[in-house]
Amino acid sequence: MSSGSGFRRDGQFYRFAAYGFLKNLRFFEPFIILYFREAGFSFLQIGVLYSIREVSTVVLEVPTGFIADIGGRKTSMIMSMAAYITSFTTFFLFRSFESAAGAMVLFAVGEAFRTGTHKAMILEYLRMTDQEEWKPDYYGATRAASMLGSALNALIAAAMVFISGSYRYIFLAAALPCVLNIINLASYPPALDRDGSRKGASRISFRESLHHSMVMLRDASARLSVLNSASFDAFFKVLKEYLQPVLRAAALSVPLLSALADRQRTALLAGGVYFLLFLMASTASRYSGRMSRRASGVGAAMNLTWMAAAATLMVAGISQYRSMFFVTISAYLVLYVLQNLRRPLCVSCISDRVDSRIMSVGLSVESLTKTLLMAVLAPLCGYGADRLGIGPMIALSAIIMAAIYFPLRLRTTGSGRQDVQPTPGPPPPA
Repeated sequence: MSSGSGFRRDGQFYRFAAYGFLKNLRFFEPFIILYFREAGFSFLQIGVLYSIREVSTVVLEVPTGFIADIGGRKTSMIMSMAAYITSFTTFFLFRSFESAAGAMVLFAVGEAFRTGTHKAMILEYLRMTDQEEWKPDYYGATRAASMLGSALNALIAAAMVFISGSYRYIFLAAALPCVLNIINLASYPPALDRDGSRKGASRISFRESLHHSMVMLRDASARLSVLNSASFDAFFKVLKEYLQPVLRAAALSVPLLSALADRQRTALLAGGVYFLLFLMASTASRYSGRMSRRASGVGAAMNLTWMAAAATLMVAGISQYRSMFFVTISAYLVLYVLQNLRRPLCVSCISDRVDSRIMSVGLSVESLTKTLLMAVLAPLCGYGADRLGIGPMIALSAIIMAAIYFPLRLRTTGSGRQDVQPTPGPPPPA
């Protein structure tokens, strides 16, 4: 039974936390847009590359979720890490648009095998150990470890760019944490694999998985929860990349750094900002469960963070247009905090409406929806940045985000809790 004072921090909790920490040691992330720009790509081409990645993920998303539920989650996660390693190596060796597109497809293979699967393992573990009441807190704590990894990632990546004067080596270095994560994942208990290899294990068929997914999507509250979560994440993940050119412009405007080369100046500022950003995000993840209780429910907290994010993006866009770079950077810091307060709430909200045996599929449906939206948003935002400038594009995105809040707002009762009924599970197969 779970403790009345909180969830248990046992050995498996620390394995989950280690996974997130290592996964977020992606040293290229603070500089990937600058890497593409240095290679001569326009913002539209960069958007197309992201769209290629997202479309490829769409093709693989739900099938890999089925593979995870039917054939084994640990195997799926290890295949994900192997695909990442191949992608990072391709980025390191080649710099053409075609090779970048191929690397994005390989990255999509890794994303498709990973998204939803590890969250499903966490939620399954909470179900097995009778700790489901602590879902936002538990997932928030593991996500906090991920954000700490991102904070350290920023410092290491900045140091590598500063010393080497190149963005290429950060891709090669990103492969090492994936190797360590393969070792970590292999140590997960067989009970989380759900591969049906144990005697009496509850093995779920492809047909059952599909049936459960259709039941979930026929429920209005489940659909709304998925769309709300996926839409917010799509805007965030596309727009967060535009912080990198803002950081470069800010670094070049600081007189104290004028004695350094452009890349060194950018590396110093980007490393410091991303380190602070992810430390704040880590703290926000820990308080996600507490926020849902103070806001009188998960739905009310998700609604609040949506509108706060739209307002923050408007500030970021206007300040960028007026060359107030450090105001823009501050707005992005707030945006990351809001995202990391919100994400554990989304996972908890969706998991309440999905049968535990097909949790990977349920979360993959949410991820697929987000991916489809990103595939459309990424080139549109890239085109807007090329034509209008980064600032006006961000401000326009904020207006669109505020407009779609109203049809996607989670309904709440007078107590603030989301006004939904759990999706009834299908009858067991004959």
